[in-house]
Amino acid sequence: MARTTDDIASRQRPSKARQFWIALKKAPFTAKMGMGIVLLYVFVALFAPVLTPYGESEVVGSEFEPWGAKFLLGTDNLGRDMLTRLLFGARNTVGIAFVTTCLAFLIGGVSGILAAIYSGWMDQVFSRIVDILMAIPALIFSLLLLTIFGTSIPILIVIIAVLDSTRVFRLTRAVSLNVVVMDYVEAARLRGEKIPWITFREVLPNILSPLVAEFGLRFCFVFLTIASLSFLGLGIQPPTADWGSMVRDNATLITYEDITPLLPAAAIAILTVGVNFIVDWFLQKTSGLRDGQ
Repeated sequence: MARTTDDIASRQRPSKARQFWIALKKAPFTAKMGMGIVLLYVFVALFAPVLTPYGESEVVGSEFEPWGAKFLLGTDNLGRDMLTRLLFGARNTVGIAFVTTCLAFLIGGVSGILAAIYSGWMDQVFSRIVDILMAIPALIFSLLLLTIFGTSIPILIVIIAVLDSTRVFRLTRAVSLNVVVMDYVEAARLRGEKIPWITFREVLPNILSPLVAEFGLRFCFVFLTIASLSFLGLGIQPPTADWGSMVRDNATLITYEDITPLLPAAAIAILTVGVNFIVDWFLQKTSGLRDGQ
């Protein structure tokens, strides 16, 4: 009889897709706005070659031409179309930041879970390495390593991912320590389950919520770090379009009361705000808090 009741309850329970749409409808306006911003940036990043009138590095006019019918946002210091560079910058800056964040979570997340599961000497070794890396300011350390190893995109991704994985490690280890002492993890060990099973079937599903929220925040920090490094000349290198380097290359226009250099800066700020709106809503949703309505 109990089994029949459970079957009826499972049939009446909405599917995961329906639960997602119900949660989305109940989401606050800021969360919906954040999702819209992120989707817009993803669309621009994927279809930049179709949306842009010129090539990414194509010189189409004289330097610093004003806004007009031919060049909607004018041209940059080399005569390249600013609108084209701005749209391609979404593909390059956002895409590289996303890949870097994923790699940082792969390194920091796996090492954090293993440190919590094994504890002992492995926990001590990983924790001390992380303490050393975190003791050095990340931006200064990135500048030093990029100066030594070069500024190619793969090296840029690896260096920032390794440095940022230290923050992921600290969070993952902290939340995993509360899970590895649970009875179901001990039962899995007694059954003879291997470490990969315990990691991906027992520990990871129970720490996913804080990690997803941290992913959004880490993406913002990585995104801003890449833009900062590009502004300083050691990030994404020309002729690849990047918002940080676009601000630097066109900064002289500010002295002539031209807002063109502020456009890539605004693109950086808007995406950061949009992601934070989503993270705030997700944290509220997973923490069980409710709006005072």
